Amino acid sequence: MFQSFDSPTSPDQGPPRLARLRALMSEQGLDAVIVPRADRFQGEYVAPHDDRLAWLTGFTGSAGFCVVTATRAAVFVDGRYTVQVRAQVAPDFTPVDWPMTTHVDWLSRDLPSGGVVGFDPWLHSLDEIARLTAGLPDHDLRPIANPIDAIWDDQPAPPSAPVLPHPLEFAGEDHGAKRARLAQDLTRAGHAAALITLPDSVAWLFNIRGADIPRNPIAHAYALLRADGTAVLLTDPAKCDEVRDHLGPQVDIRPEGDLADVLSDLAQGPVRVDTQSAPQAVALLLDQAGLDLIPGTDPCRLPKACKNAAELSGMRDAHLRDAVAMCRFLAWFNAANHTGLSEIDLVTQLEGFRRDTNMLREISFDTIAGAGPNGALPHYRVTAQTNRRLGEGDLIVLDSGGQYPDGTTDITRTLVVGQAGAEEKRAFTLVLKGMIAISRARFPRGVAGSHLDALARYPLWLAGLDYDHGTGHGVGAYLCVHEGPQRLARGGDVPLVPGMILSNEPGYYREGAFGIRIENLIAVESAAPLPGGDARDMLAFETLTWVPIDRNLIDPDLLTQEERDWIDSYHAICRDKIGPLIPEDCGTWFNVATEKL
Repeated sequence: MFQSFDSPTSPDQGPPRLARLRALMSEQGLDAVIVPRADRFQGEYVAPHDDRLAWLTGFTGSAGFCVVTATRAAVFVDGRYTVQVRAQVAPDFTPVDWPMTTHVDWLSRDLPSGGVVGFDPWLHSLDEIARLTAGLPDHDLRPIANPIDAIWDDQPAPPSAPVLPHPLEFAGEDHGAKRARLAQDLTRAGHAAALITLPDSVAWLFNIRGADIPRNPIAHAYALLRADGTAVLLTDPAKCDEVRDHLGPQVDIRPEGDLADVLSDLAQGPVRVDTQSAPQAVALLLDQAGLDLIPGTDPCRLPKACKNAAELSGMRDAHLRDAVAMCRFLAWFNAANHTGLSEIDLVTQLEGFRRDTNMLREISFDTIAGAGPNGALPHYRVTAQTNRRLGEGDLIVLDSGGQYPDGTTDITRTLVVGQAGAEEKRAFTLVLKGMIAISRARFPRGVAGSHLDALARYPLWLAGLDYDHGTGHGVGAYLCVHEGPQRLARGGDVPLVPGMILSNEPGYYREGAFGIRIENLIAVESAAPLPGGDARDMLAFETLTWVPIDRNLIDPDLLTQEERDWIDSYHAICRDKIGPLIPEDCGTWFNVATEKL
C-alpha cells in the first residue's frame, strides 16, 4: 500500500520545539526566523527530511510557512488550509490568512526597526528574498544555516533513490535533441549556460525519473545546461548507475555539493537563472565564481508543459487505464453495504483497483477521501485518528490519481451515501455547471488561465458562493501532478498553448457540513473554425478523463439544454471508450451510470 494512515504530527509537539528554536535564536542574535515548507528545489512536495514546517508546527499542508519571533509565532496558509491549520497547531501558533496578510506586513508590525531576520538561503527563492528586502528596508535580513536542522535530533536521512531512464517511446524526444534545442535558445540570447534547479525540469530534460519525493517520480538534482548543448547533472553519482549509458558522454554526473566548482569551471557567463524558483544561495555561488546572473525563465518550463504527440498519447492511454480502475471502484461502492465502511476503506479499495492494472508505479498524491464535514477540507488526508464512518446522506469528496509509466492521472468525483438533500444537489449542480463551462470553452490564442477561471465560478457567484482554490493546475506526463506554469486561476497569467494539460476542478465547501468537487483533466488543443467565424486562431480543450459523473447528485432543472447535452455526450463517450474495457461485473452499474439525463 502506497498510502499510509499514520498521523505524522500532533499539536502537542509544537510548543517544546518552538522553545528550542527560540533558545537557538537568542544564542545567534536573531529577532525572527522564517521557516517555509520548502526544500532547496522549491517544489510543492518535500521529502520527510525536508518537512521542517510540519516538524515545528504540526501543520502538514502542502503550502505555508511560519515566522517566529521571541514572543509570537505565526503560521501563514492560504484558503485551502484555513480550517486544517486550526486543527493541527497548538495555541502557541497563530494561523494567518495568506496572502491577505503577508509575512512582510506581519514582520513590519511586530519587529522593531533594525531587527535581525534569519533565513536559510537554500529554502527561499531569489524573488522571495528580493520582496522581503524591499518590504523590510529597515531590518537586517541575514542568511543563516538552517536552524531547524540544528535542533531536529531524529531528522530522517535525505532520500537517495535510484535514478532510472524514461523510455523514448513515452518521452517522445531524445534528451540530446532536447539539449540541442534549448542550447540554441541560450546561444541566441547570449547566455553561456542555464542553471536548472527544478527537479521535474531536470527529469524532463534528461528523460530520467526517480523516487526521492513521495508520489512524484523525480530525483533530487540540479542541472547546468551549456550553450554548446553539453550538460552537468548534479546529484548523488551513487544512485545514477542505471542512467550512465543513457546520458552518454555529453552529460557529466557530479555530486550536488560540487555546484560551486561546476560554476567556477565555466570560462565566462552570463548564467541564466529562474529567479522565481532558484534558491537565493545560487546568487551567492555565482558571485563567488565571478559570473553574471541573468534572470530568465527556466528553459525547460514551457517545453515541458507543452506535451508532444507521444506524451499526449501516453496520457490518453493512462487515463483509459485509470478510468477502468475508477469504474470498478464506483461499481463496488454502488453495490456495497455502506454500514461500517470508513474513509480508509475507500482509499484502500481504490488503490487496490489501480494496482490491479499491473502498471501503477505510485499514486500521484495521497488520496483525498473526505466524508461529510471532512469533505469541506479541500486537501483533507485521512488518518487512523480522523477516519470517519460513512453515514446516510454523506457526500464524499474522492480526489485521487495514479502514476503510470506513460502518464499521470488526477480525478475527483463526489459520491453520496444514499440520497442527497436538495441543498447538496443544488450546490453540486452549480459546481458541475462551472466544470462544463471550462470543458466547452473556446478562446483565442493569447488567453491565459486567469481569463477562464471566472467561467467556472460564475454559476456559484450567481448564488453568492465561491471556492478558495484555483480552478485548475498543470499536470506532468509521468511527472509531478502539479506542474507549472499553466494554471486556471486568478493568478494564472501564462497564455495557454496546445499540448498543455490542466485539471478542471471547481468545488464548493461548507465548513462543518460537506464538500463538493468535480475534476477532469483536459488538454489544450487547436479548435476547428466555425461557420461565420474569422481567421482567428482559436483553442479549445480535449477531455482526457472518462469516468461517469454521479447523476443522482444532479438537479436537471438547473441545467441549460446545452449543459444537458454536454453531460449526455460525455457519458456516451464514456460508454464508447470505457465500456469495452471494464469487467462484466461492472456492466450493470456502468450502463445505468451513463444513461441520458
